Amino acid sequence: MTLTWSDSLLLLGPPIVGGVIGYFTNDIAIKMLFRPYRPLYLFGRKLPFTPGLIPSNQERLANRIADTIMGSLLTPEALQTLAKRLLQTERIQSAIDWLLRLALDQIQVETQDKTARILGNILKDLFGQSLPRLLKIWARQEDFLEAQLNQIFDQVLLEFQLTDEQANQLSQWMLQGVLPPDAIRQLIVDFLTDRNIQVIDEAFREKTSGTYWVVANLFGLRNSLIRLRTFCLDEREASNLRIAELVTALGVQVRLKEWLQNFSLQNLPVSTVRQLRRTLRETVRTYAQTHGAELLQGLSESINWQELAIQLLNRLQKSPIISSSLGLVSEELALILERYLERDLEKIVTQAIPILDIDQVIIDRVMATSPRDLEANIQGIVRNELQAIVNLGGILGFTIGCFQGIVLFLQS
Repeated sequence: MTLTWSDSLLLLGPPIVGGVIGYFTNDIAIKMLFRPYRPLYLFGRKLPFTPGLIPSNQERLANRIADTIMGSLLTPEALQTLAKRLLQTERIQSAIDWLLRLALDQIQVETQDKTARILGNILKDLFGQSLPRLLKIWARQEDFLEAQLNQIFDQVLLEFQLTDEQANQLSQWMLQGVLPPDAIRQLIVDFLTDRNIQVIDEAFREKTSGTYWVVANLFGLRNSLIRLRTFCLDEREASNLRIAELVTALGVQVRLKEWLQNFSLQNLPVSTVRQLRRTLRETVRTYAQTHGAELLQGLSESINWQELAIQLLNRLQKSPIISSSLGLVSEELALILERYLERDLEKIVTQAIPILDIDQVIIDRVMATSPRDLEANIQGIVRNELQAIVNLGGILGFTIGCFQGIVLFLQS
């Protein structure tokens, strides 16, 4: 059977036409999802199917995308799993260590003056305002610094003893600064009043016996004491010289030095030592109550806190202990944060989702994307799939055309 030109056209025409129509129809349909990007008007009336399906329903599409992502992908359980993966102890420790070292580095550069000023104000307020108020409150307690003062008394004051050099210097200071000859002379003059001379003379007459009684009642001490007082008043330089010679001759400095060197609270009776310790504690407590705040405030005003803060910051920057401690501090903070997250991570994620408002972020992002960019993004994701639909349309059109051509051929 020989096929004529009309028979060949009848068999080949429908498949070719069907394939072309199926191919381009799907391609046009896919393009109409996005195009035209804006509505078209003819004689003041908007043409149907303009803009494309996706641009005309972009807001609804954005809501559907947000609902799909939040309902299926970014669920609270998924976010909690993601948070656990991100907040592993090693990552948290590294982040905290980085932040601590960054803060330490920032202190070393241009912010040092500002940091020193802030730290200086904090120290000034703490030492000049807060600490005095706290001291007044603490000093009201009966056991205020009791253990500390008792320890100082027992370990320092009770065992304290002057060395040979210290005793020598102290004895010299006492004789030259506290009790020089002129001061001793003035003490003698002040002591030898008329009444004191009379009392001494009468007591010496009444309470002596034997030879001393004869001397006391026959000569008496009154005239001698009056002459001594008159000599000290009238002959100051001579009396000072005599007193200095007498101090040297009697070896007062040597005796005073030996007494100071041998003096120790341990030589006192136990009851006296206990009383001294109690008196020391009460004295410190009373002074802290009455004058402690003023003392601290006065010291605070006399200190250059900003300069002190700069010295502290420089010390912290150069301290190897600080650098070596950052790792340990970050590890401890990471463990504390891990225990906290272990207990409350689910609650934190549940509270964070409304705060982050992820669905609204997705909607705003989709709405802010132009239809052209939206088409390019979707085409970039499903380019092969969309092209497969176009090709499938052509294949289906070609297949249907083949059946149609066969049917027409048989009918003819």
